[in-house]
Amino acid sequence: MIYLLKFGASFVLPPGIFFVCFWLLALYLWRRREIRAAAALLAVSGVFYLLSTGLVSSVLMGSLERAYDQPAEPAGDVIIMLGGGATADTPNMGELGNLCASPASRLLAAAELYGRLHVPVLVSGGQVYEDSGPEAVIARRELMRLGVPEQDILLEPDSLNTRQNAAFSGRLLRERGLSHPVLVTSAFHMERSVLNFEKEGFQVTAYPTDFRTGRRQSFHYNKLMPSTGALEDSVIVMREKLRSMVTRYLE
Repeated sequence: MIYLLKFGASFVLPPGIFFVCFWLLALYLWRRREIRAAAALLAVSGVFYLLSTGLVSSVLMGSLERAYDQPAEPAGDVIIMLGGGATADTPNMGELGNLCASPASRLLAAAELYGRLHVPVLVSGGQVYEDSGPEAVIARRELMRLGVPEQDILLEPDSLNTRQNAAFSGRLLRERGLSHPVLVTSAFHMERSVLNFEKEGFQVTAYPTDFRTGRRQSFHYNKLMPSTGALEDSVIVMREKLRSMVTRYLE
């Protein structure tokens, strides 16, 4: 009964309520014998509905996250952690600024790798918007709190996107004679990140983290209920594929 109530409630709030409205409108058009309009509305809303379900979004996200496996024995002469968003004015143990969820997960992985490899950690990411936080600066502070010595942290505080992450980080690596980076970023972001570093002449060891879906999937009817989280994951996959195409063929 609990699952059934959740399923029904998902069609009362967005995005579910929008699909109910679309389907009622399609029924109205069909009764007025505007068959083509009703069919078109059903087709478009049907696609968006499926993209909003966990059943579809988990398959799409899983296909992207499985592009690279996390190596059991990673090796390299530098760890690169890519930024992914930060707040500027939120409290953080007496200071201001926090990493968002994805880069926070990346940070933990970078700190754990440092404990195993004892090589420099390069944190890459600038202040993307006027009201967002300086990602690399905040990441350096958090790494130091986790026990990484300041002298072992390299700062790349200027990049605003993945392309610049790779270009600006590559410049720092060449200046310091580092050539075998272990790249840490979210699993959904890894394919495009590796491509950008390859364009800079670096063959990285991919170390994906921040997984958004599990490897093993099982069916439950609640995976057919629409949610903003599932729609976000579907959009992330489409965005990553589109940006990878741009990077590969246009940049």
